[in-house]
Amino acid sequence: MEQRMKLAPRMIQSMEILQLPAMALLEKIEAELNSNPVLEVENDQTEAETNSDEKGEVSELDTPAETTETTEDFEDISPPGDTYDDYVYRNDIANSRRYDSSEPDKKLEAMNNTADAGLSLHEYLSQQWRLVEADEKVKTAGQSIIDYIDEKGYLKVQPQQLYSKDRDDFELADIEKALKLVQELEPAGVGAKDVRQCLAIQMAQMPEDMSFEIELVDKHMEKLLENKLPEIAKKMNTSLKRISQAIQKMRVLDTSPGLQISKIQNHPIRPDVIVEPKDDESGYSVYLAETSLPNLRVNQFYADISKDKKIDTKTRHFLKDNIRSAQWLMDAIEQRKNTLLRVSRAVVNRQAEFFDKGQKALKPLPMSVIADEVGVHVATVSRAVAGKYIQSPQGISPLRDLFSGGMDTNDGQSESFEAIRAKMQQIIDSENKLKPLSDDAIRKLLEDTGINNIARRTVAKYRKIMNIPTARFRKRY
Repeated sequence: MEQRMKLAPRMIQSMEILQLPAMALLEKIEAELNSNPVLEVENDQTEAETNSDEKGEVSELDTPAETTETTEDFEDISPPGDTYDDYVYRNDIANSRRYDSSEPDKKLEAMNNTADAGLSLHEYLSQQWRLVEADEKVKTAGQSIIDYIDEKGYLKVQPQQLYSKDRDDFELADIEKALKLVQELEPAGVGAKDVRQCLAIQMAQMPEDMSFEIELVDKHMEKLLENKLPEIAKKMNTSLKRISQAIQKMRVLDTSPGLQISKIQNHPIRPDVIVEPKDDESGYSVYLAETSLPNLRVNQFYADISKDKKIDTKTRHFLKDNIRSAQWLMDAIEQRKNTLLRVSRAVVNRQAEFFDKGQKALKPLPMSVIADEVGVHVATVSRAVAGKYIQSPQGISPLRDLFSGGMDTNDGQSESFEAIRAKMQQIIDSENKLKPLSDDAIRKLLEDTGINNIARRTVAKYRKIMNIPTARFRKRY
C-alpha cells in the first residue's frame, strides 16, 4: 500500500483554463473548435434558451456566479452520462456581459484594425540605399554594410572585416566611401560603431552649431556618463552652466536610432476584470470583461448518433470521447469565471482604498487571506490571478499587484511594500536636485511618515527595483 497524488485529466484541464488570461482563453476555445467536431458555437441564443425553458431543464452550467467552490469541485471527475440534450455553455452569467451574435464579428473587426507590421530597419535602409547615386562597387559595399547593422542601428562588425582579397566586387576604399554614405541615411545615427559616434553623427547633421557638444562627447564621454560635470568644466575651461546647456541640447539625441523604425512590438493587454464605482457611490461593481467569448454547445446531431446502437462501436466511442472533452471544457470555463469573479470581488473589498486614493493606499494582502475568504486553496487563488489584468479608476494593472506583503507603522497599522515605494517615489520627485537625498536621508524621511524599522539597504533595494539612480547621478548642476 502506498499513497500517490493522482490528477485526473478533468482536474488538470480545469487548472490550465483557470490560469489563462482572456485572450489566451479565446485562442484555446478556437483551437478546441477546430479540433473537436462535436463542439460548436451557438449562434441562435434565443432559440436555445426557449428550447431549454420548454423542456423545463436547467443545465448545471447555469448556476449563479456566487456558487461556492470547494476542493470537491475539482475532485468530481465522474464521466458524464449518455444524455447530451441541450448541453450548452452560455457566456451569460449575471456579472459578465452577454455575447450578442447580432454584433459585428469582433475577430474580423480586430484584424481590420490591426496596424501594419511596417518595414524592418534593414528594409528601410535598403530602400534608401537603392536611391543613392554611387559607383557600382560602392553600392555593393554599402549593401554589405547594411546587412550587418543591428536593430538599434549600430554596425556590429569592423568595416575592414567585410573586405576579402578573394572577392573582386569592391575594394577596401569602396567600403570607406560606402560607410560615409550609409551614415547619411535616415534615421540619423545609423551605421555608427558605438554611442559616441552615433551621437556625433546626429549632431553633425543638425542645422545649428553643435561643435562644442561634439567636442564634449568626443573627449569627455566617460566623465559625462559619470556625471562629473565640474571636472569636465575645469578641463574644457568653461562654466558648469555651459556644460548643463550642452547636455540639455543633447537630450533630443537618440542612442538607439534604429528602434525608431524597427520598434519593439508590445503585446496588447486586455483586462479580465472591470471595476467601476456604483451609481450611489456606496462601493464598486465588479464584473468580468469576457464579452467576446462565444456561446458553446455540443452538436445535437452528433450527440444523437453517439447513442444510436446501429452505429458501429468505434464511431460511437469516438463521438463520446469528443463530447466528454467538450463538456469538460465548458465546465472548466464556467468554473474559471466563477472562481475569478469571487476572488476579484474579495480583493476589491479588501483594497477599496486603493481604488479611491491610488498606490499609496494599497494594503498588505496575502493570498492566504483571500483563499480563506473564498473557500479555496491558496494555489487556486494564485492560478486565478496569474496573468490577469484589472481595469479600474486607477487604470489597468496586473491583478497580482493587489497582493503584497508589508511592514508595521508607528500607529500600529500595516503599510504594503508598493505603498512604501510610492512614498519613496514622491520623496525623490520633490527633492532638491542640486542636493539630492542619499539613501539614508530617504530612510529618515520615510520614518517621519510613520514607516519604522526600515533599513538603508532596503531603501537601496527598492530604489534599484524602481530604476532610480543614486544621488550622484540625480544631481543637477
